Amino acid sequence: MKLVIHSKNIEITDAIREYVHQKIEKAASHFQSITNEVDVHLSVARNPRINTRQAAEVTIYANGSVIRAEESSENLYASIDLVADKIARQLRKYKERRQDQKTQSQPVEVVVAESVVPDLIGDRTPELPNEVVRTKYFSMPPMTLAEALEQLQLVGHDFYMFRNSETGEINVIYERNHGGYGVIHPRNGNGHTNGKNGKSSHNNIVMPEKLHSK
Repeated sequence: MKLVIHSKNIEITDAIREYVHQKIEKAASHFQSITNEVDVHLSVARNPRINTRQAAEVTIYANGSVIRAEESSENLYASIDLVADKIARQLRKYKERRQDQKTQSQPVEVVVAESVVPDLIGDRTPELPNEVVRTKYFSMPPMTLAEALEQLQLVGHDFYMFRNSETGEINVIYERNHGGYGVIHPRNGNGHTNGKNGKSSHNNIVMPEKLHSK
C-alpha cells in the first residue's frame, strides 16, 4: 500500500511521519486488498481571529473509488487520531456496500423536475477568489447515477462531479438542504439537456433508504 504525505504551513518531522504511518496503516490494515494508494494532507490554518486549526485529510483510492475523510482540531496528533478512526469507518461502509451490491441490486428512481431554473445567480455578479488556494486533478471514468451517489457519500462533500455513463455528459450530484439529492445537467442553446429525452436541466432524486442514509 502506497502512502504519500503532503503538507501546508507545517514541517513534516520524522515523528509526525512515523505517527501518520502508524495510525493510517492500522486503520486500513484490514482493507489492503482493495486499497491502491493513500494520500495524507496535513495543514495548519493560521487566522489571527480564531485559534489555530490543524487539519488532517486522508484520501484513499480503492478499486476505482475514492474514499475521503477530514478532521481538524487544535492539535495535529489529535487530528490524525480522529481522521484515522473516520477513514476506518468509511472503509467499512465501502466494503459493506460492495458486498450488498453483489447480492442485491439497488433500484434508483429519478423524478424529473417540471420547471427549469433559468439562472442560478440572478442579477448577482459572480465573484471568484483572489487566489486559488488548492488545485485538484482526478480521473473521471463514466459511472451511473447510483455509483455517483455512492462516491458522494464516500468523499464526504455536499456535491460530486462525474461523467454520466448514459449520456457522456459531465453532471453534478449534490445533497439538497431539505433532504434527498439533486442532479445538475449541462444545458444546450435550446434550453434542454443533451440527454436522450431532452428533459430539464435540474433533477430531484428519490433514493432507496439504504442508499440515502449516510
